[in-house]
Amino acid sequence: MTDPKPTLAVGMVGHAFMGNAHSQAWRVAPRFFDLPLDPVMRVVCGRDAGRAAEAASRLGWEESSDDWRAVVARDDVDLVDVCTPGDSHAEIAIAALEAGKHVLCEKPLANTVEEAERMVAAAERAAARGVQAMVGFTYRRVPAVALARQLVAEGRIGEIRHVRAQYLQDWIADAEAPLSWRLDKSKAGSGSLGDIGAHIIDLTQFITGLRITEVSGQLETFVKERPVPAGETAGTLGGGGSSGELGPVTVDDAAVFLARLTSGAIGVYEATRFATGRKNAIRIEVNGSAGSLAFDFEDMNVLEFYDATEPAETAGFRRILVTEPEHPYVAAWWPAGHGLGYEHGFTHQVVDLVHALAAGEAPRPSFADGLQVQRVLAAVETSSDTRSWQEVAS
Repeated sequence: MTDPKPTLAVGMVGHAFMGNAHSQAWRVAPRFFDLPLDPVMRVVCGRDAGRAAEAASRLGWEESSDDWRAVVARDDVDLVDVCTPGDSHAEIAIAALEAGKHVLCEKPLANTVEEAERMVAAAERAAARGVQAMVGFTYRRVPAVALARQLVAEGRIGEIRHVRAQYLQDWIADAEAPLSWRLDKSKAGSGSLGDIGAHIIDLTQFITGLRITEVSGQLETFVKERPVPAGETAGTLGGGGSSGELGPVTVDDAAVFLARLTSGAIGVYEATRFATGRKNAIRIEVNGSAGSLAFDFEDMNVLEFYDATEPAETAGFRRILVTEPEHPYVAAWWPAGHGLGYEHGFTHQVVDLVHALAAGEAPRPSFADGLQVQRVLAAVETSSDTRSWQEVAS
């Protein structure tokens, strides 16, 4: 009989959309992957005690709490998973790191560059004591995306020249869709730019190994007032139905920007919640001197690859079905041809994080990586305000 593995006791703050996805990942990862630590779902926290208790029962947590500070202070919690709106990321993550807890924090890292800088400073102090921090850009863990990065690193498409990235949704294209916290700048930081644009910034930098250094952008809010949910005010934004009151939309509905990257490559980026008919279309194309790669999350198990060194009579984009055991992460799952889904990226995130913690290594993407994305977001917003090119602070 083998000795039991050391445990990693997790406390999660927030149990809505991201909390659900993270909970499934903590449950599933140790059942499909051979992890060096055994995750224990110790406690889930929410603002409402009753809802937190229901979430604990439904999602598989041992206990619930309505006080995140109490969760951070617990001796039987090793890691704090932050799944709250952006306005609380800095406070919770910094407190957890100072309490000696590892931290996994949802993206974007914070609502402002200043908050993100404070989080990075806290992470650096914690790292000196062996305490680690990671930001949750889970689309990095889609096998087709990980394969794209591998092919670029191997030089299969040569020198990068063009980056083309879109994140297209339509969930608020209806002008009668109600206000939510995601449409409130004080809670969300920004709209489509920070919520979904952050993903394609991180994805393209991850795939290419390059960094965005300069941007020229434009933000637009198409619907400037929306119905306030019944039982709420414009400042609380939590319920359903309509109160008959209209409240201001204080974030962008759409963002577009041009970019220059460290190698001299150029990029075109678009993030919108108004692309009618598009639900979660993340489209990345990278063109190099020796070939190209293309990915679309609405066909997430496929990577398109063009090898420009092939003879013209046979050259063309090759459709790679990324479900073989040789592909990143895939060997732990199903037989070849049986596709993975959205939730698997969160599972792979847990796998990578647990392996890094067990090895005493810094997990990626780091808080510093998250800060760099935050600086790109800020530069795009400033560019839109000033109608000028902006350098991204380093």
